[in-house]
Amino acid sequence: MAENSVTVGAKASSLSSSSVFAVSTARAQVRIDSSALDKLSSSKTTTTTTTSFTHRITVPDFLTLQESRAFLLVLLNNLILSNAPSRIPLLLTEALNSNTHTFRFDDADVIDHELTCPTLLGISAILDHQATALSAFADVAAAFSCEALKADVTAFNLMDSGVGHTSKEEVAVAGDIRVLLNGSKLVGKSKLLSVARVPKVHASVREQAKALHSRMRVELNSGVKSAVGSEEAVCTVLLPLAAALRELGEGSFARARSNLDSIVSDGLKSGIGEVFGKECPTEDGLSSGFNRAVNLFLGKEYDKFAHEVFVLLGFVWKVVAWEAVTAFAVLEAAELNEVIQGVKENGENPKVEEKKKKKVVLGKGTSSILLLIKERLQSVGEMALGTWVAGFLSFLDLAKPEFNEFLLKVKDVVESNESRRLPKIPKGTRDFAKEQMTIRKKAFSIIEEVFERHGATALDTPVFELRETLMGKYGEDSKLIYDLADQGGELLSLRYDLTVPFARFVAMNGLTSFKRYQIAKVYRRDNPSKGRYREFYQCDFDIAGQSEKMASDFEVVRILTELLDELDIGEYEIKLNHRKLLDGMMQICGVPPEKFRTICSSIDKLDKQSFQQIRKEMVEEKGLTAETADRIETFVKEKGSPLALLSKFKQEGSDFLKNEECCEALKDLEILFKALEKSKRIDKVVFDLSLARGLDYYTGVIFEAVFKGGTQVGSIAAGGRYDNLIGMFGSKQVQSVGVSLGIERVFTIMEQQQKNQNQMARPTKTEVLVSIFGTDLTLAAELAGELWDAGVKAEFLVNKRRQKHFEYAKESRIPWMVFVGDQEIKEGVVQLKDLEANNDINISRGEFVEELRRRLNIQK
Repeated sequence: MAENSVTVGAKASSLSSSSVFAVSTARAQVRIDSSALDKLSSSKTTTTTTTSFTHRITVPDFLTLQESRAFLLVLLNNLILSNAPSRIPLLLTEALNSNTHTFRFDDADVIDHELTCPTLLGISAILDHQATALSAFADVAAAFSCEALKADVTAFNLMDSGVGHTSKEEVAVAGDIRVLLNGSKLVGKSKLLSVARVPKVHASVREQAKALHSRMRVELNSGVKSAVGSEEAVCTVLLPLAAALRELGEGSFARARSNLDSIVSDGLKSGIGEVFGKECPTEDGLSSGFNRAVNLFLGKEYDKFAHEVFVLLGFVWKVVAWEAVTAFAVLEAAELNEVIQGVKENGENPKVEEKKKKKVVLGKGTSSILLLIKERLQSVGEMALGTWVAGFLSFLDLAKPEFNEFLLKVKDVVESNESRRLPKIPKGTRDFAKEQMTIRKKAFSIIEEVFERHGATALDTPVFELRETLMGKYGEDSKLIYDLADQGGELLSLRYDLTVPFARFVAMNGLTSFKRYQIAKVYRRDNPSKGRYREFYQCDFDIAGQSEKMASDFEVVRILTELLDELDIGEYEIKLNHRKLLDGMMQICGVPPEKFRTICSSIDKLDKQSFQQIRKEMVEEKGLTAETADRIETFVKEKGSPLALLSKFKQEGSDFLKNEECCEALKDLEILFKALEKSKRIDKVVFDLSLARGLDYYTGVIFEAVFKGGTQVGSIAAGGRYDNLIGMFGSKQVQSVGVSLGIERVFTIMEQQQKNQNQMARPTKTEVLVSIFGTDLTLAAELAGELWDAGVKAEFLVNKRRQKHFEYAKESRIPWMVFVGDQEIKEGVVQLKDLEANNDINISRGEFVEELRRRLNIQK
């Protein structure tokens, strides 16, 4: 519903772009709030003897009437915000409410700063309102074109991945158009570039319209004192909007031309085509308008630049309106032939005419909106084609209240549709569909088998812990812990990993020896990159308790190599270091002890950033001297073969031999590397001094597995020794070593491998499909029941159409089918079909189960 009045100057109120638009189109009167009038009346009349500081109010001659009214309203608002004398605001109000087409203010002067960019802001406010409306209208026109052109609409199958790889506005555009086309029987055939580009092009207009709206909320109400830089701020938002509008117009024009070519009736096509050619702006016109705007922007003629963007938006609006008209003409050609004079073909076959009138099934949204348009365009008797087109375009005029009401109804149609707000997945999470579940089950089976091969038992712990249990264990990463809302006095957090809950369990139960594995979800409030999530599975293996020196460390690294080999994900390497070697390195370089962990956290980023970036962080943010940072660089560059690098570090004169902690670490590593060599796993390990692992609880060997293939997923597993963690929860210190596999990253690699090999994981284990041709469910229940009782994995399908059975079996990749039709029932047999070998076998009704068991090699 149109606004009746716009009040300016009220306390705690603000001027909006929609209010400026309503006044600019004379759909609303202007009223100055009484409190503002009182304030203006009490202010002293400003006089000045220097005319250079005052300006006569003059409406720029290049403005349209609508722009002029917007200019005057923004100027009025500026005057009220700057407490100008009341005479001029009242004069402007009177002029706006008189609905005159020309404005002269011969005796109205304003101070220089009160004229700060009201032209630019007035036009931009109109653009803000119109661009928002255009983005909604353009989606409707595009949806109509999809049906008129029988277009392929797979471009709208966009979903929010939750990991920031898809534009939210593109997903929103695609979702809105899917809603409009839901249930349509017309779409899905022709692949058209002008349709495929819709999500990105329309999303760009939405993004720029929202950016302009955010800017105008500030600029319209900031007052003249805060106006420095406003011109540049507004115009740098208008420029990308202009570019987006041109792209929208060109795409819409292409679809309108295609619609025109698709009109079946020659008379209707030629008639509308003639008017279209005369009145619809062309692609050249859009480009020329955009180029004029750009040149004015470059010349810093900002008011004229905004005016040209306004003109460009008007052109685009006309193009989109013509797209709607031409699409309507395609979809409603049969009815238009009855209404429009002179377009009905002479001597047309009644049967052909009847066929044209046959009801087509449009989308739920488009059919509702089409009905709204037809109600608006109702006519009595025939009319000239030009009259009909003019009436349609007049209805699509944004300046008219009727079109605003139409847009509101369009919004209601979209939002009330049953499938409208499809549930969205939270950022950093994912659903596992049948294909992913098959891969996951396979991976978990391999992982559990490896863990159990080494004598581990399964453990499960709560998904949330007391917050105090988790805090202080993860260093700088503690900020990534998810806290739960207080529900009755306990401060709780979602588990960050499985290691701390394991340590809590061991301490709480007084255990001194425990070898366990756990596969469960953990949660991190991170900004996830590819292959990483906020909710993800970890597969942990930990050994707690005394053992021969480095025995547990060796077994855990050995287990990690077994896991990655048997998962068969491709080439990988295990980077390995020792926490005591790192601490000794810090001492040698002169790092203060209190900075050890925070500097380790910086070093740990070297796999993602250059040393220069890390150096800047260590010096500028963490207070390290430049000399110390440079000394660290000489160490963290060391990386290579474990035994060769170990030998280098143990040579006489090595800085490491002068540090007690480093000597202890080198002895540990020598034992570990020799054990891995004898176990024939040393070739998988790289000794890397840049590996730091940011978690606070590590005390000895640390390691990290990295995939070396084309799929970029970063670290896929990590672990190390943590001798002091369990002691934090109890009185006993229990030595522990563990490894954690980030299974989501492994899934990503396995999924990519399947795509590369054109493989599709079989989602079910069904061995037999019982196919009943007809409607006899009881027969299906009897046959399938016999198979289930015999331990055969089977499904049944009751359908009259033979093709349905084959399609289902092929889609599910079921190897055997049992056919039963009328003939088989009469003969007391069933037909077995081996789909892989394409062989058919007729067998008696009483023997088919045993025959299938034999062929499937199912043991009794």
